[in-house]
Amino acid sequence: MKKNLITVVILALVVVNLVLTAVLTITIIPETQKANELITKVCSAIDLDLVAGDTAGSLAINVENMVDYPVNSGSTQTINLKDDGDGEAHYAVLAVSLSMDNQNEDYAKFAADGTLTPYDNILNDTIKTVVAGHTIDEMRNNEEGVKEEILEAIQSLFKSSFIVRVNFSSATYQ
Repeated sequence: MKKNLITVVILALVVVNLVLTAVLTITIIPETQKANELITKVCSAIDLDLVAGDTAGSLAINVENMVDYPVNSGSTQTINLKDDGDGEAHYAVLAVSLSMDNQNEDYAKFAADGTLTPYDNILNDTIKTVVAGHTIDEMRNNEEGVKEEILEAIQSLFKSSFIVRVNFSSATYQ
């Protein structure tokens, strides 16, 4: 009889343990999923900052490893600028070149021959889109900031940081 009673008590404890485990699992899993989502968001935010930090990567690259590529064979591009409220239309005439890191693994993928000629139209459109979002005063006073924006846009376009610098070989603002 004692053995039978002990067996019943053990069985009851196993059932209680099973129920408590199920309750813990049901209450902990949603919180764990929320924590995982938060961790994923934080990691993606950090990843974005790391990619944004790559735009200053030209400082870490030796000049002998840089290859200069004049966009659209070095011809100028006329871009209408954002209205600054003075009632006049302003534009920028830019000749843009890109400095590429020939040691980057994506250089061989996109510009093995040292050019980005197949991407000239896309590059021109990206440059035009960024520059058109600025007024003439912003272009004159913050040219480096605009170059940085263009660089970030091009790096996100290629999903790579093999392009390390944007240069204006000529820039006229009217």
